[in-house]
Amino acid sequence: MTFENIAPLLFQTLCTLALSSVHFGLWRQRRQSFHATWAAAWAVYALRLIFISAYIETRALGWLFAHQVVTLGSGLLLLWAALQFATQVRWRARYALAPILAAVWAWYSVFVIHDMFTAGLSSVLLLSAVTLGTAYVFMRHDRAAPSTGARLLSWAFLLWGLHHLDYPVLRAQGSGVLLGVFMDVTLLVLVAVGTLTLVLGEERSTLAQRSAQLEQLSALLLRAQEEERRRIARELHDQAGQTLTALKIELDLEGRKEASMRVAEVLGQIRDVSELLRPRALDDLGLVPALRALVEDFSRRTQIPVEIESDDGQGWAPETALTLYRVAQEALTNVARHSGAKQAWVRLVREGAACRLVIEDDGHGLPDVLKPHLGLMGMRERVAAAGGTLRLETASKGGLRVEADLPMAVRA
Repeated sequence: MTFENIAPLLFQTLCTLALSSVHFGLWRQRRQSFHATWAAAWAVYALRLIFISAYIETRALGWLFAHQVVTLGSGLLLLWAALQFATQVRWRARYALAPILAAVWAWYSVFVIHDMFTAGLSSVLLLSAVTLGTAYVFMRHDRAAPSTGARLLSWAFLLWGLHHLDYPVLRAQGSGVLLGVFMDVTLLVLVAVGTLTLVLGEERSTLAQRSAQLEQLSALLLRAQEEERRRIARELHDQAGQTLTALKIELDLEGRKEASMRVAEVLGQIRDVSELLRPRALDDLGLVPALRALVEDFSRRTQIPVEIESDDGQGWAPETALTLYRVAQEALTNVARHSGAKQAWVRLVREGAACRLVIEDDGHGLPDVLKPHLGLMGMRERVAAAGGTLRLETASKGGLRVEADLPMAVRA
C-alpha cells in the first residue's frame, strides 16, 4: 500500500492526538480524573490507527493483534471516562477483567482461528457497542442536567458508534479508507467541540453558583452590619447618653457651667454618632422624613446647601428604605470629602414597580470618586443585594450623579 493511502490515517492520528492533548491540558488545569481517562483513551485510539496502518502495509499478524487490543482498550477507556464524568463511578478490581478478556479474544481470533473477518467483526461490534454506550451515558446526563455539551457528545458518539459498523463493508482489506477517515475526523471535531462546550458550561454553572453564594453572603454581612449598628446606636443612646445627661444635670445644679458645657458637647457628639449608625427617624417616621433630616444635618455640618425632592407617599419596605437611606448617606459623604461642591441635589421618585434615588452635585465630577474605596463598594453591594443597579455618571451641573434604581420589594 502506498504512502498516499496511509496518509489519511496518519492525519486522523494527529487529530486524535490533538484531542488527547486537549483533555490532558484540562486534566492538568482542573485535576478531574475523567479528563485523564479521556486523554489516555484518545492516545490509545491514535495507537490503533498507527497499528492498522502498519498491518495494511506489512500484513504482519502482530500488528493486527496489537490493533485489535488497542481498539477494544480505547473503547473501554472512552466508556469509563463517560461513566466517571456522569456518575462519579469508582474503580473496582473486577473491572480489570474486561480488558484482559478483550486481549485474550484478540489473541485467539488472530493467532488461533486465523479468521480475519471474525476478528475484525468482533472488534468492530465491541467498539461500536461501547461507543453507543458512551452516547447513552451522555444522553442520560443531558436529561438529568440539560447541557448543550452533553447533547453534542451524545450525538457525536451515537453517530460514531453507527459509523464503526461500516468497517467490515467499506474498509475490507483497506478499501474506503479516505471516506472513513473523513467521517472519523468530522466526528473527532464534533467530540472536541462538545467537550469544550461541556467544560465551559460547567465553568459557567460553577461561577453562577459561586456568585449566588457571594450574593447571599454579602446580604448576610450587610444584615449583620446593620444589626450591629443598631445595637451600638441603642447602647450609645440608652446608656452613654443617659449617663451623660444625668451628669450634665448634676453639674448644672452645682453651678459648674463650663464642665456642663463640655459634657453637653460630648453628649451632642454621641447623639450624632448614634444617628449616623442608625437614624431613629428612619425607624420612627419613615424614609422621606429620615432623608430630610439627613439632608438638614449634612447642610448644617458641611455648609453645603442641599435641595431635596421626594414623593411623600408611605409604604416603603423596610429593607428598601434602609438601602436608599444608606446610599444617600454615603453619596453625601462623598460630596463632602471628594467633590469640592458648593451645592447638591437629592431626588427620590417612584416609577411604577421601582424607585429611583438620584444624588447630584456641582463639584469636580467622576475622577476622584472612581478611585476604589469602601464607601463606593458598600453602595454597590447594598444596591445589588436589593436587586437593583447603581450608576455613576457626570451630572448635568458638571459634578457627579449617583443613581440607584431598586424594585419596590427587596429580595429575601
